[in-house]
Amino acid sequence: MPWKEIWESHRGRIVGVTGGIVCGLIYLISGFWDMLFFALVVFIGYVFGKRKDLKQGSLFHWQEWGRWLSERWRPFK
Repeated sequence: MPWKEIWESHRGRIVGVTGGIVCGLIYLISGFWDMLFFALVVFIGYVFGKRKDLKQGSLFHWQEWGRWLSERWRPFK
């Protein structure tokens, strides 16, 4: 499978995992808990990348949250 086809079909996952690795390496010093945090960061990057590949949209519905917050905490009712 040529690299261009891999990039086209899995772009979000590749970018997500790469971003997770970079962020994890910045944080990673040594030890068990740091390794677990590094794995968590890579997994989160993978999940966001996979959602982008499958065109599932955002994990949170920001407009709904904004509407709920504005109704809930309106200064003058």
